[in-house]
Amino acid sequence: MQYARRGRLRFSSTRDFARAIERALRRAQVPMAFSAGFHPHPKISYANGAPTGTASEAEYFEISVTERVDPEAVRAALDEALPEGLDVVAVVEAAPGALADRLQASQWRLSFPGVSPASLEAAVTAYLAVESAEVSRVFKTGPKTFDTRAAVLDMVTDADPDNSCAILRMVVRHTTPSVRPDDILTALRAVSAFAPPVPPLVTRLAQGPLQADSAGVADPLAADREAVGS
Repeated sequence: MQYARRGRLRFSSTRDFARAIERALRRAQVPMAFSAGFHPHPKISYANGAPTGTASEAEYFEISVTERVDPEAVRAALDEALPEGLDVVAVVEAAPGALADRLQASQWRLSFPGVSPASLEAAVTAYLAVESAEVSRVFKTGPKTFDTRAAVLDMVTDADPDNSCAILRMVVRHTTPSVRPDDILTALRAVSAFAPPVPPLVTRLAQGPLQADSAGVADPLAADREAVGS
């Protein structure tokens, strides 16, 4: 299943969504499969959720069901049962293979209100010119320093029609640890002193298999659709 996190719901976490989707599954009467044991829970697997506070058009999860269902009927029922801003985009019957293995890269758009396109372009030029751009982040195991530059496969700037908002578009390879948009902003500030007056609106536009020849991101559900069609 592919869902979008829009508007104010971008501040919901994966855990918030998990609670919402379990309630929606019950209301939609989807024949969910449950785990065994004293505390059975629905068999739902979440894959590479975007950081809390970021919007996304491409979040994914898988569910197990006890009988075959019509994917479009499930999509419509869940979309109706979820709050506005958590929108089910697509539901397909899964082909063999792990969905998480197909999520190799993400395409991001960052919109900077009040930032001139020229200043953003200068920061991006400085960033792309360095071989390494390290940042530090605190993990459960403690602070860790890692490189952001190697994960960035494509980075271009743009502007809205009236030049009141600078836009950064980038394709970032999924790595361990993951390189998040805020990590790249930290690195941009370090190499160029780029400091936007307000945080940008961050949206994940896509995630899926990496198209190495074009630094693009393909549809991770394409294989499932092809398997059903065949």
